[in-house]
Amino acid sequence: MKKLITRKNIINVIFAGLLLILLFLPSAKAMVLQGLMGIGFFKPDTNMAKKEPEAGLSGVLFKDASGKVVDLGALKGKVVFLNFWAAWCPPCLAEMPSINKLYEQFKDDKNVVFIFVDADSDLPKAREFMERRKYQLPIYAVASEIPDQLFKGSLPTTVVLDKQGRISYNESGAANYGDNKFIAFMTKLRDTN
Repeated sequence: MKKLITRKNIINVIFAGLLLILLFLPSAKAMVLQGLMGIGFFKPDTNMAKKEPEAGLSGVLFKDASGKVVDLGALKGKVVFLNFWAAWCPPCLAEMPSINKLYEQFKDDKNVVFIFVDADSDLPKAREFMERRKYQLPIYAVASEIPDQLFKGSLPTTVVLDKQGRISYNESGAANYGDNKFIAFMTKLRDTN
């Protein structure tokens, strides 16, 4: 009878264990995605030539934990960074540090608005999640119908509207929004009339 404890078997067990961890732990998946972002993968495409026509955004509403309602149509004249996420979504978790970095860059700028939409609309749970992670991102819940041009159901989805309310960026999937190129993209949108 051959030995059961061989180097090959040990490596196989370790490999299988790592695969199981990645399969069942969202935070482990997020950590791998963050590592890939750190080495240059998942850079957002900021080609401004893709602007879609002005969206009919009046009546697209989001509500924060205090009950304050924000209407996207009322935000014309400001650049809007809109992100749909969930605490159970590994790609969402992976991009949060970069979104937090972007938010820290623009949080005091009156011409840039951040709306971080919890797809589950469970604001107390989302706030607790953010506090544990020490993020200050402004969390909202959906308070109206959301047009497909903004959100088709994939998480995470990020949309950036220019000052005229046109969609300048709309992507599903994780991306590194703390990247200098994306910060320059947001700055250009802010500084353009």
